[in-house]
Amino acid sequence: MGPCMNITVHHLENSRSQRVVWLLEELALPYQLVRYNRDPVTGQAPPAVSGIHPLGKLPLVQDGNLTLAESGLIFEHILDGADAKIGRPAEPESARRYQHFMHYAEGSLMPPLFALLVLGRMGEAGRTAAADVRRSFEDHLAWMDSELSSRPWFAGDSFTAVDIMMSFPLEAARQRGGLDDRYANLNAFLHRIHSRPAYGAAIERGGPYAFA
Repeated sequence: MGPCMNITVHHLENSRSQRVVWLLEELALPYQLVRYNRDPVTGQAPPAVSGIHPLGKLPLVQDGNLTLAESGLIFEHILDGADAKIGRPAEPESARRYQHFMHYAEGSLMPPLFALLVLGRMGEAGRTAAADVRRSFEDHLAWMDSELSSRPWFAGDSFTAVDIMMSFPLEAARQRGGLDDRYANLNAFLHRIHSRPAYGAAIERGGPYAFA
């Protein structure tokens, strides 16, 4: 077990921060949860969050005097401080895949999904651009589906924290990115994660979650 942590999670409804709550539940670590609702007009976190971090974005984690932003860094901090059997695997090929998908989730998957969210709010003006983004995103979906054709989890044969990191973009992709019945392996992955007891516990603790 690493150093004692005193974790507070600042959690925005229907957001990436659900993954942080899930990670903590998988690790059976104690934590405090502060929940925020989205602004009904803008969909953003409330202004009070900027008092915790200047950018006013969530998730944020406080551990003692330390305030951490960015999901990847938050995951690293929590996993480094815990007896984390779901951290980076020891086997080199699985470790490489683990590192790749940790970066891929936010670096490659979330930008087009965020673009689709914005374009969807533009109505007819965004329709053509959204169709182009969705067509391009099909390459990601096809590749990820093929990756899971020979193993159940993104790093290898065992569930790891990178599967938690990958959950939100795939759940968002099913809502707006074209993840449908054509991608049987990705849908099976989502079914597996939604069946995990810690996933259910995280939703109970974090509140209603539109992507499950």
